Amino acid sequence: MLSKLLKYDFKSIFKFISVFYILAIFFSVLTRIFLSVDNSFVVNILGEICKGAAISMMVSILINSLMRLWVRFKSNFYGDESYLTHTLPVSKSNLYLSKTLTSIIILFLSILVLGISLFVMFYSKETIEWLKNMLLPLINTYDSTILKVLLAFLFIFFLEFLNGVQAGFTGIILGHKMNNMKTGFSVLFGFGAYMVTQMFGLLIIFIVSIFNKDMMNLFITNEMINMNMIKIVIYLAIGIYTVSYIIWYFVNLKLFKKGVNVD
Repeated sequence: MLSKLLKYDFKSIFKFISVFYILAIFFSVLTRIFLSVDNSFVVNILGEICKGAAISMMVSILINSLMRLWVRFKSNFYGDESYLTHTLPVSKSNLYLSKTLTSIIILFLSILVLGISLFVMFYSKETIEWLKNMLLPLINTYDSTILKVLLAFLFIFFLEFLNGVQAGFTGIILGHKMNNMKTGFSVLFGFGAYMVTQMFGLLIIFIVSIFNKDMMNLFITNEMINMNMIKIVIYLAIGIYTVSYIIWYFVNLKLFKKGVNVD
């Protein structure tokens, strides 16, 4: 049954968000083609227009991925569809797990499409050299490659958005326990949950900085951040976002199991 739930959740969101995926890649390809033409003012203008459209589609992908996941969660569990959803012979654990797995898949695809679109638009030897020069100290610190460093940043970006989705779920669950103004309370509680995650991250970084002089400079001096410090922050960010996501998952599941007030 979980696989069927996951299938329906994914299809419902993907059929909407896939339009933005296609448009982002389409305009990225056009940007690449038009901007590769030399000495043509009109074609270059078209290229800049397409670049703006591609970037707009990328932003739309991120925004709509979040919105569609939240809308699907709300309509399934608290809207008109909820009367059918809660009569299914499925445990609340599996219902919530389906939404969680769907959010992971959709956000992974969204970040992947963003990466592909940016690669199509901007890849060149000059761009790679520019990135190498900018990230060289970090690459040397990690004894890594430019690809692995970029993937690390994309992974952090992915984890941050996952936490945003989970915070939204928290807001919806708590907001619909209220007697009125449920949408307003959902936004308020969701924002609060997200801020708790950020404060938790800052607290962990501060605790680590007590035992690390380089990290303490983030809080008490204007000294330029060194590569070793960035390395620590990257590891901490991955760890903090991962732990936060797991914690909020079980908190939300527990809240969800306590009961649902259908609109």
